Amino acid sequence: MADKAGKTEFWESNFIEKQEMWGFEPAHSAVLTRDFFIQKSVKNILIPGIGYGRNAQIFRDSGITVTGIEISKTAIEMAGKHYGTGMTIYHGSVTNMPFDQCKYDGIFCYALIHLLDSSERKKLIGDCYNQLTDSGYMVFTVISKEAATYGKGKLISKDRYEIFDGVKMFFYDRESIHAEFDQSGLFEITEIDESYPFFLIKCKKGDK
Repeated sequence: MADKAGKTEFWESNFIEKQEMWGFEPAHSAVLTRDFFIQKSVKNILIPGIGYGRNAQIFRDSGITVTGIEISKTAIEMAGKHYGTGMTIYHGSVTNMPFDQCKYDGIFCYALIHLLDSSERKKLIGDCYNQLTDSGYMVFTVISKEAATYGKGKLISKDRYEIFDGVKMFFYDRESIHAEFDQSGLFEITEIDESYPFFLIKCKKGDK
């Protein structure tokens, strides 16, 4: 529990201090995922780790209903300030999912899962999969071992490093993506650049 409290404190102080630290432009993966979700007629999505909403608005502008989960109260307040109050955001850690009994057509999880340890990652993938409608889609973006930060900092476990105080990061390759996502309908892995080399991972419910 101490580690969870530490994570809450870390992100809370980051959002207080740095506010809109990533700006308001959606990430490239959010744009690609929005297009994919429209193509698949996705109507409602869940965004675990929604932050202050910069990746949410692009979906809402396209008529998709967005629900979020966010560990930082400050980030939730910022989302309300910038994007209005018409979006449900649950306050808490994604490790405590589910927060509701809803089933979602799509789930978009951006740059979050690689901040968790192996058991938390496994639980998040399972929790997201369980909250999909039949034939629903979930899309994850994760940092790649090609990133310059890979191998830097303190080694915690295989491919996982404490890169600076409070941030422990797991770096993915195709092998570890298959190991973690194959049982959850994995059907596509794309390399993508988001200021760091990332992978865009797509899964479909029912494709286990």
